[in-house]
Amino acid sequence: MKTAEKLAAGWLLTLGFMFLTLSVSAAIEKNNILKPIPTPIDEKNLVQDTVNTDALNFLDATARQSLIFGVPTLILGGWLSIGLYRRSQQEKKALNQQLNAQLQDVFYQMLLENQGRMTVAGFAIKSQLPALSARQYLDEKAKEFNANFQVSEDGAVSYHFDI
Repeated sequence: MKTAEKLAAGWLLTLGFMFLTLSVSAAIEKNNILKPIPTPIDEKNLVQDTVNTDALNFLDATARQSLIFGVPTLILGGWLSIGLYRRSQQEKKALNQQLNAQLQDVFYQMLLENQGRMTVAGFAIKSQLPALSARQYLDEKAKEFNANFQVSEDGAVSYHFDI
């Protein structure tokens, strides 16, 4: 469904731009037809200016019809695109909230199981996060809960939260 909506939005935007481009092109061509053609001074009396009214009418109709079809098509394509963008943002937000809730559950469960002691490796294994992300998460929680740090002789950091 989402793919069909993306395709529809893309096609509508493309068609809308094509129609509007055609409308602008017809208007420019009409203005070019109405411009006087410079002629040499000697031939000025011999040349009569005639306007091709059929071409002007055709260009007027093309500009008007392209505008009539282009604007609604472009608006509909834009509306679909904005709706898809908003929906994807809401889905991302919901996924982030779900991930944060799962991480918080794992964090609190490990706090209870380990009497407030936690290591980056243990949290990374339990939460299935990369080590760097696990360290960042634990650093944030340590600031939030005023945790203590202990560094072992081999350089491993353990967090101590008061329960």
